[in-house]
Amino acid sequence: MKTPGHFSAAINMPPYSPDLNPIEEMFSKLKRLLRKANERTVEATWKRIGKLLDHFPSAECANYIRGAGYASI
Repeated sequence: MKTPGHFSAAINMPPYSPDLNPIEEMFSKLKRLLRKANERTVEATWKRIGKLLDHFPSAECANYIRGAGYASI
């Protein structure tokens, strides 16, 4: 429905690609580690996530970003 005096335009967005989003690789690893930990309560899950962050060294995170082609780190 058009409203007089208003302009609208469609914006073509590129298709979403998890391969181009470095956070997806990190989330994938985090989910795998969480499933393996098999925590059964919300509190235990949050505590485990805090501990699991040690499994993500800065060099690995830089590789995720570099691998997605975002920057030379």
